[in-house]
Amino acid sequence: MNNLDRIFTEDIEVFSQRYFDYLKQVLDGIDPAAVKQFIETLLNARERGATVFFIGNGGSAATASHFANDLSIGTNSYEIPFRVLSLTDNVPVMTALGNDFGYDEIFVRQLMVLAKEGDVLVAISASGNSSNLLKSFEYADSAGIHTVAITAFDGGKMRGMAKESLHVPTDPKEYGPAEDAHMIIDHLVGAYLMRAIKRA
Repeated sequence: MNNLDRIFTEDIEVFSQRYFDYLKQVLDGIDPAAVKQFIETLLNARERGATVFFIGNGGSAATASHFANDLSIGTNSYEIPFRVLSLTDNVPVMTALGNDFGYDEIFVRQLMVLAKEGDVLVAISASGNSSNLLKSFEYADSAGIHTVAITAFDGGKMRGMAKESLHVPTDPKEYGPAEDAHMIIDHLVGAYLMRAIKRA
C-alpha cells in the first residue's frame, strides 16, 4: 500500500488536503543541490552550443515536451539559445521506429541521427526502469553524451546509470505526485533561467 492508498477517503475535500500535504512532503525531499547541478548543466550546454535532448514515456513524455518548450522558447534566449529538443514529439518518426525496430529503439535511433559528442540527454521516468530509456543511456555513454536522470520511486536502474541524478522520493506506483514534482522542477528551472539570463 502506497501513500495515496493510505490517505484515500471518499470525502473529496479531506482527500484533496491530504494529497496537497503529501505533495509538500515529496517536494521537501528533493535535494536543491541536485537542482543546482542540473541548471548548471543546462547553462554549460547553452554556452557550448550543445543540444539537450529530453525523453520519457507516457506522462513523462508530456513532461519532456513541456521541458523542451519552456527551455528553448520560454527562456527568451535567442542570441545564445538553449538548443533543446524532445524526442517524444515526432509521432511519425516514433511509430516508424517502433514498427520497424521495436519500441526499445524509438529514442536511441533518433539520438544516433541527431546527437553528437558533448550533447546532453535528459530522461524523465518515475520508475527509472523503462528499457527504451536505459538503452538510450547505454548509447549516450558510448557516444560521449552527458546523461541526466529525473526519477521518482527508488530511481530504478536509470538513476544508477546516469552521470547526474535529480530524484523525487516517492513510494512505488505514486505516479501522480512523482509527475507533479517533475513538472514543478520544470517550472522552477525555467523561471530561474529566464531571470538569470536577463541579469547576465
